[in-house]
Amino acid sequence: MKNWCQKAEQIMAERFGKDTVIALATAEGGIPFVRYVNAYYEDGAFYLITHAHSNKMRQIAHGSAVAIAGEWFTAHGKGRNLGYFGKQENGPIAQKLKKAFAGWLGNGHSDLSDQNTVILCIALTDGLLLSHGTRYEF
Repeated sequence: MKNWCQKAEQIMAERFGKDTVIALATAEGGIPFVRYVNAYYEDGAFYLITHAHSNKMRQIAHGSAVAIAGEWFTAHGKGRNLGYFGKQENGPIAQKLKKAFAGWLGNGHSDLSDQNTVILCIALTDGLLLSHGTRYEF
């Protein structure tokens, strides 16, 4: 992300580098859809665990542009299906997600052994972060 200073990245990591609820907007047929999701932030991207056949994944497959909003933060990004949660290439981020989402991950909502349980990566393209009267834009 261009124009993203170290202080802004530090604030993002502190604010969103844990289990965080954000609003995720997608679109289909020119109609916007928004929902709250549990997400984890790291190095310019949000990650979440979802089902491969969910509405959000279907919509992202037809158009990767998304919008998100969180605590004093709003951004656009590109959604990308990283595939099955348990595949070897996802090991490093999957371990971080297991730790971040430990409070609810075992409650039956997500089956990590199901091949349709996938990781969605939202790579940020532009956004606005507000913190104690300072605007950070990228």
